[in-house]
Amino acid sequence: MTVTTSTTDAEALTLTIATELAAAPERAWQLWADPRQLERWWGPPTYPATFHRHEFEVGGQSRYYMTGPAGDRSHAWFRFTAIDERHRLDFDDGFSDNAGEPIDPNDHAHITVTFEPTDAGTRMTVLTQFSSSEQLERLIAMGMQEGMAEAMGQIDAILAEG
Repeated sequence: MTVTTSTTDAEALTLTIATELAAAPERAWQLWADPRQLERWWGPPTYPATFHRHEFEVGGQSRYYMTGPAGDRSHAWFRFTAIDERHRLDFDDGFSDNAGEPIDPNDHAHITVTFEPTDAGTRMTVLTQFSSSEQLERLIAMGMQEGMAEAMGQIDAILAEG
């Protein structure tokens, strides 16, 4: 498993998950830029993601859903707010309806992903900033922290393929 730390800070309203990847930042970046790679790891193994829209540019949006073991679907969206290729990625992430439209555009978390080269590859840190303590508590109670760690644990296998 690639996850090295997973920390929730209720006072700062953040969840931070860091991973060590055995790949250069250029390769780690592709895990986000390519929707076919992203859907192979975004979501825990029991809730795989399917991206049907992925506009990987500032102002662009993604739409995806995760399919549960019973076939149930949870829909969500991204809105990219900053992209510094191979260094940093910022986006908003929220829930959407079955058509992919945000249920409440103001009810979203902001995610910042940073990529730092290391001797062994890349340290990728995913910082989720929640808008309120209620949102943090709701998403943590839904299993977000464990789910994201399980999701990121799938990355090694993708990188091993080249």
